[in-house]
Parts: sequence; structure tokens; C-alpha cells
Amino acid sequence: MQIWVDADACPVPVKEVLFKAARRTETLVTFVANHTLSIPPSPFLKFLQVEKGYDIADNEIVRRAQEGDLVISGDIPLAAEVIEKGAQVINTRGERLTKNNIGARLNMRDFMETMRSSGVQSGGAPPYSPQDKQAFANQLDRMLAQKR
Repeated sequence: MQIWVDADACPVPVKEVLFKAARRTETLVTFVANHTLSIPPSPFLKFLQVEKGYDIADNEIVRRAQEGDLVISGDIPLAAEVIEKGAQVINTRGERLTKNNIGARLNMRDFMETMRSSGVQSGGAPPYSPQDKQAFANQLDRMLAQKR
């Protein structure tokens, strides 16, 4: 299993958890972003910088992710595409996205996009918290343990 990270909007605490998990489990983690990203030296950590542009990093992750890989992203359309390829997905708050729940997530995303485009202010997601970091770390550990 390889881990692919949609690093453009990935919170720093999630990156820190991934840095430690990669070394501890000797799992290859590739961070994909359209901006420069600093990662610690490790044979298990890689950075792939893509061109700037809408969905360029997402499209690269979809292209490279394979069945059995794990993708870290909060992007629902990206998650749907890699799930279709047989990859697993967790978001940065530790929620696992699956074939069973991705359709509902896509529908809600589209609904909220329609509301925003009609002028309704939703307030956005709550700030990233220590509880979110812990939930992410716990879910990541469970998924890495399953792959062993």
C-alpha cells in the first residue's frame, strides 16, 4: 500500500502525523501539491509538485492511485474517483469515505455548492481541532494495521 496525500489543503497537524506514521510503518507517503512543500528527509516520504491549476494535483492522484492504496483528502470528487479505482480514502478529520457513503457526500457537496452560488452563506467548516487530529491519527493507525 502507498499513501497519496492531497497536500494543497492538508492541515499541518495531519502532515506531522503522516511523517511519523511513514517512518514507523515504513510506508511510502507521497504528498502531491501545486506549491512547494517541505518534508523531512526519509526514504518513505516523497513530494510531487505539479503545475498550478484547478484540480491538477487531484487529477495526478487519480492517475497514480491504485487498488489498495490509501488517499488522504477532503476533496469529495477526488475521493469518488479513487474509490472507483479500488483505493481507500480518509479525510483529514479521520472520516473514512467508502462506496457506501460517497454518493451521499457528493450529493451534499453539490447541494451546498448550489446554495453558495445562490448567495447563501454556510459559514464553512469548523476550525481544525486537536480532536480532529486525534481522530485522523486513530483512523490512519487502524487502516495501516489492516494492511499488515
